[in-house]
Amino acid sequence: MKRFLVLLLIVALATAGCAPTMGPKETGGTILGAGAGALAGSQIGSGRGTLVAVAIGTLAGALIGQGVGQSLDRADKLYMERNAQYALESTRTQTATTWRNPDSGNYGSITPVETYQTAEGQYCREYIQTVTVGGQRQQAYGTACRQPDGTWKIVR
Repeated sequence: MKRFLVLLLIVALATAGCAPTMGPKETGGTILGAGAGALAGSQIGSGRGTLVAVAIGTLAGALIGQGVGQSLDRADKLYMERNAQYALESTRTQTATTWRNPDSGNYGSITPVETYQTAEGQYCREYIQTVTVGGQRQQAYGTACRQPDGTWKIVR
């Protein structure tokens, strides 16, 4: 059983080490996820069923952990949110503003594409937002409306 767990962790580590664009957060997430998945799997079933559960738990945990490691960290989100508030409040339509976290290397932009006022008098802006994490660019479209306190809240 212990040999099997060690073998699975070695496979997870080797897989993590082979990914060409995997950063330290992804590697750490993969390792922690594999360990947590193996532990969870070891609590299920008995005999050979436990071994299968450990294997499945290790692989699932590694994949989930890697995904979490790819996501934006707290500082990235802060840069992005500050940029979004500024862009939605102060930037002309079709003008992009950008943010970059020098520590993680992640970056993005937001471009307001239309501004309008609802029937209730609330100001809203449609926008395009791009975020690049670990070299992978994602783009989203949305709508945000100004709240009574002056902040902008995403509504779609």
